Amino acid sequence: MSDELQRIMAIDDPYLLLREVTTRLADAQQEVTELARLRRRVVQDLHAQGLSYAQIAEKAGLSRGRIHQIRHTGPAPEGAFLGTGAVTVVTPLRWDDVKKRPVVAMADVNSGKRLEELAKTYGLSVSSGHVLVSGEVDLNRDGLVVVCGPGMSQAMSDLYAQDPVLAWEHPEGEPWALVDRRTGTAYRAGADIEPRRPHDVGYLGRLPRPDGNGSVLAIAGIHTAGSLGVVHLLASDLGTLWGQVGERHFSALVSVEYDPETDEPQSVELLCPLYLHDEETTA
Repeated sequence: MSDELQRIMAIDDPYLLLREVTTRLADAQQEVTELARLRRRVVQDLHAQGLSYAQIAEKAGLSRGRIHQIRHTGPAPEGAFLGTGAVTVVTPLRWDDVKKRPVVAMADVNSGKRLEELAKTYGLSVSSGHVLVSGEVDLNRDGLVVVCGPGMSQAMSDLYAQDPVLAWEHPEGEPWALVDRRTGTAYRAGADIEPRRPHDVGYLGRLPRPDGNGSVLAIAGIHTAGSLGVVHLLASDLGTLWGQVGERHFSALVSVEYDPETDEPQSVELLCPLYLHDEETTA
């Protein structure tokens, strides 16, 4: 019996006991989920290295059937792309002059909800939050997935400024652009150039938290359709992305063709390589 369980069982106050047991059960469930994810990941990695299930089983002291079961059941390893245990999906609040109150743009609502649904399919516990109208947001939290560009938040602008390869630029009097410093190419949204077309550019990256104690998964489009396109890419190809970047810091740009009536993505593809930041800073 663990010390923590003994501590909880010794609580006399029934209401405090109920609260402590509920909290501990939630924490334990998250831990079990992540252990199962890690176990499946180890088996997949060993199998990918050329070991048979029989060889893995022999070395691990388990049956071949058990190893095969682990490989094909439980939460998929690529869920760790979004976070471990629990994630918080954060979208920006915008001031509505007509309603005289903060609101969330419909495209941002859709991006947030789809990210939450995606995280749940990988066994992650999900909560939500907002970047305030003022741009304030606490980025020093575990498991953050933030859908917000640099123009709406100084905190997010500072976060994006850490990217060694891709940059947000907004010259005076000109629309926003995403610039690939490696190639010198500046990408702009189709709505901001002539001839106009339903095309946007999205940013996807994992960047260091301001306190240096973790990472933030950052998503943004030059316009909101770009964010929706990035989320579509995650939902359709998370396994490939995970296979290439794992839990490392990275960034990439996404081309998004969308329906002009609904902003729904119709075609999504990477505009550049998945840039691994540790390789960029040592190059």
